[in-house]
Amino acid sequence: MPDMNPHKTPMPEQAPEVRSKNFDEVALGYTEELAKREAARCLHCKNQPCVGGCPVGVHIPDFIRSIAQGDAEGAYHTIRLTNSLPAVCGRVCPQENQCEKNCVRGRRGDPVGIGRLERFAADWHMKHGRDEQYKVEKNGHKVAVVGSGPAGLTCAGDLAAMGYSVTVFEALHAAGGVLMYGIPQFRLPKEIVQREIDSLRRQGVKIETDMVIGKVLSVDELFENAFEAVFIGTGAGLPRFMNIPGEGLVGVYSANEFLTRVNLMKAYRQDYDTPILKPKKVAVVGGGNVTMDAARTALRLGAETVSVVYRRAEEQMPARREEVHHAKEEGVIFDFLSNPVKIHGDENGRVASIECIHMKLGEPDSSGRRRPIPIEGSNFSLPVDCVVMAIGNSPNPLIRSATKGLEANERGCIVVKDNTMETTREGVYAAGDAVSGAATVILAMGGGKDAAKSIDRYIRAKS
Repeated sequence: MPDMNPHKTPMPEQAPEVRSKNFDEVALGYTEELAKREAARCLHCKNQPCVGGCPVGVHIPDFIRSIAQGDAEGAYHTIRLTNSLPAVCGRVCPQENQCEKNCVRGRRGDPVGIGRLERFAADWHMKHGRDEQYKVEKNGHKVAVVGSGPAGLTCAGDLAAMGYSVTVFEALHAAGGVLMYGIPQFRLPKEIVQREIDSLRRQGVKIETDMVIGKVLSVDELFENAFEAVFIGTGAGLPRFMNIPGEGLVGVYSANEFLTRVNLMKAYRQDYDTPILKPKKVAVVGGGNVTMDAARTALRLGAETVSVVYRRAEEQMPARREEVHHAKEEGVIFDFLSNPVKIHGDENGRVASIECIHMKLGEPDSSGRRRPIPIEGSNFSLPVDCVVMAIGNSPNPLIRSATKGLEANERGCIVVKDNTMETTREGVYAAGDAVSGAATVILAMGGGKDAAKSIDRYIRAKS
């Protein structure tokens, strides 16, 4: 019989006053006992609504049953049937808006902690399981994957499992994309990401770094080098700014630059000499997960005060509730219904304060959220020495501008056909943030899986 406890089994985590001063992972993960307890809450519904909410179709009730029976390794291999990055997804996937949102247990209490159980199975395998030894017969066909973020890694892994020879081209010096440069160590340890990447290498996936496609090589040259199809998963790495006075002052960062310096370039470690300001008073502008990441990172770098400036109300924030909760526990201040209008500098050209205006909510806009409207004469200033702009990103235009026949929409996103992920250039497929704009890791992975299937059909039809 299922355990009918209406509440999720709590996840052990570092105390706020401790974790806000280090970059160690906040959530400590389930023990085997806790995982079994949570797994026992699953009803094993016949229609499996949770699976329908998963963009990569993980067999959720099956892997949870394995955990309940004490078979964590079996659970891991069940997840791996459809998910190439289980340890990553168990940590950063917005399960509350996907699989857990559809969980029947959520109608009268908390849904089953699917993400927590996925993480448990992946972590158990990393500690106790054997590295998989892949023996897949090659089919004689080559595919190029541009970008090593979640979309690219997923597409590469699925194609390799089908027998394709896959080469991933990554512009930076380390593979992983946003998993490496964007998400902080305290939410997603880089060692975890590296283990997932190493697993793909054992599948036979070749990864070449420092390869800027569109500069070092073009898509045309990839085809000339015997690649029969190209997948583009270059993400959305072009930061947006507000175009207000003062954005050129010293101490103003895009969230991309701020987090890349800390995460990928290890600015938080004493044994690295990566240049970065160590601010004392920080304002982070935005309301998404990246905003929470930047704010909590600033605290860990030693900031005395960190304020999140968001133009809407708290209930309209797109950030995960868990991340907002953790940020509040750690001491982040929230200035809701506020919007920057100017950044003031000192005589040396450095940030001295950020001027904001109070907002009120009007009628809903195209996003369905009530539109924020400035309240005239309500301006106020926050004394800060650093401002981080976390208001979104757009796809980098480099690869599409260097590729003939590759169309983009008005937002700069690559245009694809339906769910095939086929672009307007024959043999070229794309998915992830390069297509959708900034979204989630798991949605990018889902797009990568769809693209792999389409590439397989395309090459088979030509053979």
